[in-house]
Order: sequence, then C-alpha cells, then structure tokens
Amino acid sequence: MGDRFSGSGFMNELQYWRSEVGKLDPAGLKHLQKERLSRLLKHAVTQIPYYRNLSISLTNDPYADIRQFPVMHKNLMKQHIDELYVGDRSKMIVEKSSGSSGIQGEVYMTLDENRRYQAVQTFLWEWSGYRMGMPMMQTGMTLKRGLIKGAKDFLFQTHYVNAFELEYGKMVAELQMAHRKGCSYFGGYASSLNVYAEAAKKAGIDLHFKGVIAWGDKLFDHYKKNIAGAFGNPIITELYGTTEGFVISGTCEGSNHHQLSPQTFIELLDKDGNEVQPGERGFVVATRLDAFSFPLIRFYTGDIAVKEDAAVQCSCGRAFPLLRKIIGRDTDIIHTPSGKALIVHFFTGILEHFEEIKQFKVIQRVKEEIEIEYIPATNCNEEVLQMVQSVIYEKANEVFPIRFKQVQNIAVTASGKPQIIQNLVAEKLV
Repeated sequence: MGDRFSGSGFMNELQYWRSEVGKLDPAGLKHLQKERLSRLLKHAVTQIPYYRNLSISLTNDPYADIRQFPVMHKNLMKQHIDELYVGDRSKMIVEKSSGSSGIQGEVYMTLDENRRYQAVQTFLWEWSGYRMGMPMMQTGMTLKRGLIKGAKDFLFQTHYVNAFELEYGKMVAELQMAHRKGCSYFGGYASSLNVYAEAAKKAGIDLHFKGVIAWGDKLFDHYKKNIAGAFGNPIITELYGTTEGFVISGTCEGSNHHQLSPQTFIELLDKDGNEVQPGERGFVVATRLDAFSFPLIRFYTGDIAVKEDAAVQCSCGRAFPLLRKIIGRDTDIIHTPSGKALIVHFFTGILEHFEEIKQFKVIQRVKEEIEIEYIPATNCNEEVLQMVQSVIYEKANEVFPIRFKQVQNIAVTASGKPQIIQNLVAEKLV
C-alpha cells in the first residue's frame, strides 16, 4: 500500500535482498559488488561535474580505479556540494547527519534511492527474526511523528518512545505498556536500549523480547550484557551505517559483523591512505553503490574498524564478508605518551567494577595526559580514584598523567548520544 501511494519500490527491493542477494555465495557477492562499483564510477566521471572535472581515466578494474578518486571528507563535500549531483535537487530528499563529528553532513537522494536505503536496513532488521507488522517498541528522536509516520506506526504495531528524555518513571510505564501490548521486539539507539534495560532490572519487570535491534551509536559489550540480562536473552542485532545512506554491516546470531557489500564498498585505510592488513585498525572509507543522483565515493565516515581476512566465513551460513570489529569514531581512541592505543572497552572494562563511579568520560586534550570526568556515586573518595588509576596503569603497562575531574553532568554529543571517549588531538586520515 505504501509503495502504491508513494510510487516507490521498497517492497520490491526488500524482496530482492531476501530472495536473491541474501542467497548469493562469496563469488556471487563479489561479482555483484564489482559490477555495481564499475557502473557507479563510470556514471560519476561522465555525469557528475565534480568528478568529471578531475579527468579520471577508468580501466576494467574498478577496485584499482577507485583509488584515483579523492577521499571525500565532509568539509570537501560541503565545498563542492553544487557539483556533486545530477538532476533536480529540489525534488530530492535531503538527509543531514547529526554533526557529532564537528561537521554536519548533507546528502540528497531520490525517493527510490531512499527507499532502497530503508529496504536494506529492514533486511538487516529481519536477522533478529523481526517481520514488519510484529509488535515492536522503538526509541527515536521525537514523539512528534506526524500523520504519515503516525499511520505507519499504527499499521506496523510500533510503540514509539523518546530515546533521550529517559526519566525512570516514564521508562517503567513504557516497559509495562510494551508488556501489555505484547511487544516482541525492541529497537533503537544502543545507549537508549541500555538505559531501558537498566530500568527494567531495577523495577523488576519480567519482559522478554524475541529480538533487540540496535543502531545509531556503539553497542558496547556491557550494553549487550545488560540488554540480554534484562530482556530474556533475545537475539541482538547491531546495525552499522550512517545517515548519509550507507548500510555498512549488521550482526548475525553469532554477533559477527557482516558487510552489506553490494550496497556499500568499504576501504579500511591507515593515516596515509593505504589499505590496512587483516587484524589491523583502519579508518572506514565508504562508497555507496546504489545511489547515482548524489554519489558518495570514498566518503570518510570518521569511524575506525578492524579488518578481517577475506577468506574467513561465518558459521551462520551468510556469505557476506566480515568486519572483525567496529571500534567507533576516530575520536574514540586514546593514545598514551608511548603511542599505545586504548579503546573504549579498555576503560569500560575497568570502570564497570567501580560502583563508586556512576558515570565517566575520558578526554584527551594533549598527548601527554588524559582527563577523566566522573559523576560520583556513594562512597566515592580519593582512595577509589587512586585505585582506578592503579588499575589503568597495570592494564596499560604504562604510567602517564591522569587527572580526575568531578562533575555534576557529562555532556552528550551534538546528536544527543553519549561519548565515553573524546580525543581532541586524534589522528585522522589525511
């Protein structure tokens, strides 16, 4: 009904991924990706003014050809935005990122391109067992859904709740309502799902979901543990993508990240722009393969991930290539004076054992030291802070200056999402 009303092909695209793409073997997926990448690059150098002006000569190898294209940072995109599209931009859908990286991204899609983006996301939702129309509680930015979205929520039995105004009494009431309505799935921003899980445990609400779908921010290991414990050990599916239209990966039942390679071609690069080796961390650079009106080629996402060997296959049976690990944003890593990289899990794995600290954030303003903002719980004193410092030194096998700063509130990012690490001197891809 929605497709007929809007003139889009959402269901056709979803069925295509269900019945064809999802059943391809590794060779078939590679062939499809190569074909799509080749078509996109040819379109860009002939139809898109910015790329046409670069005078790039293509060969029969799109994986080599794409290296001739510049990495598209957000500031470069904003500078050339009037040269990066073809068609009538006034009739396109504009998508703007939150700006949590410091620069707000802005891209344009046709209705069909937007529906394809939504269809691929829904394909990943279904890895949790979800099908459209199953009762679901979902967190989001605002409860003001409007007529069209409100009708969709009613028809799809979606109970929509706010992701960021998380007051304990309201959350308990929402969870109780989800129980009465028989919601079998819970989806939304990872951090909000975790807070709801904590509220459910505190209130003693026995609510079992069949599946939980997380997106928007990082699903940390301690989030997964809380969610699994609070909601009856559901299948937890984590989506990794961007507002700019990239559906990069999703996790299967075994928690492995599968790349949606026919929709997004990704490169994992070191700071000099060279492809990293399996097991190494790299900056995520993405190219969307099914959008031609405003093609984003080699888009710098600002994220860091760990590369997996192309030969590794998941036991779940899906043939999509794997990412070994999603680290998070390029500002989510702290470097010690000797150059050791300390990721979010390093700090959460330590601080979760100190109940005297309610919440914390690690900030690196200079390379020589770190600052830890913290909100104290009961019995938090100087001795506790010294113990935290000692464990950090032990785990890092290095001593460096740590400055603790007690605060009443820890600010979230521009998107409203929490940020456990903020590296203000982070190394980035040039």
